[in-house]
Amino acid sequence: MKHLFLIRHAKSSWDSDNLSDKDRPLNPRGEEQLAPLGRALRRYGAMTGEIHVSPALRAQQTLKGILPPSIGEAQIYTNPELYTFDYRRLLQWLQNCDDQAQTLAIVGHNPALLELAATLVPHAPFELPTASFIHIRLPIKHWRKLGKREGRLETFLTPVDFSFEAFNRKNQKRHKNAGKATVKDTPSVLLGQAESLAQLHRGVMLGLDDEFLHQYRIALRRSRAVAESLAEVTGNKSLKSHISHLKRHAQATSNLRDLHVFSQDLPQLCSDQPELLKALEQWVCARVDKEQKKLAKRLASKRYRQSLHSWEDELQSRQFRKLIDKLSTRDIQKSVEHRLRMFNRKTAELLHDSPDEDIHNLRKLLKRIRYLMELDIDSWKSALKTLRQRQDLYGRFQDLHVQIELVKRFASNYPEDPNGALQALLDHLIIKKDDTRRLILSIGGLKAG
Repeated sequence: MKHLFLIRHAKSSWDSDNLSDKDRPLNPRGEEQLAPLGRALRRYGAMTGEIHVSPALRAQQTLKGILPPSIGEAQIYTNPELYTFDYRRLLQWLQNCDDQAQTLAIVGHNPALLELAATLVPHAPFELPTASFIHIRLPIKHWRKLGKREGRLETFLTPVDFSFEAFNRKNQKRHKNAGKATVKDTPSVLLGQAESLAQLHRGVMLGLDDEFLHQYRIALRRSRAVAESLAEVTGNKSLKSHISHLKRHAQATSNLRDLHVFSQDLPQLCSDQPELLKALEQWVCARVDKEQKKLAKRLASKRYRQSLHSWEDELQSRQFRKLIDKLSTRDIQKSVEHRLRMFNRKTAELLHDSPDEDIHNLRKLLKRIRYLMELDIDSWKSALKTLRQRQDLYGRFQDLHVQIELVKRFASNYPEDPNGALQALLDHLIIKKDDTRRLILSIGGLKAG
């Protein structure tokens, strides 16, 4: 069995008419594509065997930007034959490759790569954008036996699959003419969030960029906050089951998101303890993989799909439109004011020894208030600025709480702490959390205006 990875170089520059095609460099967009592409290639095992690259400057720069530090020079080959746009030359070159190479990656050019894929597999992609790759499994022992339609397409990924930045850029283009929403546009707002959930689904399932999950959680929480307010203002009970489903979907992502945040903070937390950093990163990575598989299984389930389709049907129903017709800016304002009073009451009840969960619940309430305010931004501009600052403070407290719990769990599996680095990290996090709690207690409630 052979594995072939066809990697198209990142986006190149056409700014200079004086350069030959072979000497064209990557442009700034292409440079940005390299880190996400490298992460995706490592995840799918593209760097485990021989890596062959075209001598063209854009291909060489792509290779340099995607290589992990562990790759040795003995694995890398620059081949003049790979600077070609003819798939037949690529096919002939592959058929002459050394059979000791079980996994082989090519960093090259279109249309040769795409047409080669169409030759090797029955159902090849119709396009191969820059910084994309195709993984083909070949049921052969010898490269010379490579023939038409004998391969199997294992993976095809483009930047919008493994880079939220690329995904968002494409999504913004699609919605660049979207107008400013009003309260009466609430169905469109909620349908937009439902569309976001569908668009983000693949990125969340793949788990190659943490930001997909973060934005997915935001879409769920926005939808739930508006639905809860509609149910409260109108007294409608048909939204209850949808609210429950949205809540459960968000809860299913919490553990993975907590691990993402902890992983991002680890280099700074353990900057002077490289051994502890390595051990923690390995421990977190194993748990991320486990949680990612669990979430992907949930998102692939029939029950999950049905719940979201049911929610979309509700949003497009005549009954829902009638609910919105009864809704006014004043209704949203009353709902915001009600939640602000609830927030202030619970804030006043906080003590220095209150459970961390009380502060976490206040944070969740803040988010719901914010999403409601954003339905009528003009009325809440100054309040939103203050609320976002407060939300960041409560979020910092929650992150510290989670990190302390994760370090404690790690410590139970890592009993040896010869230089006290683990205990020092735990003490540092506890002090920071206590300081943040005191700051929260000193601020008090929020004003409505």
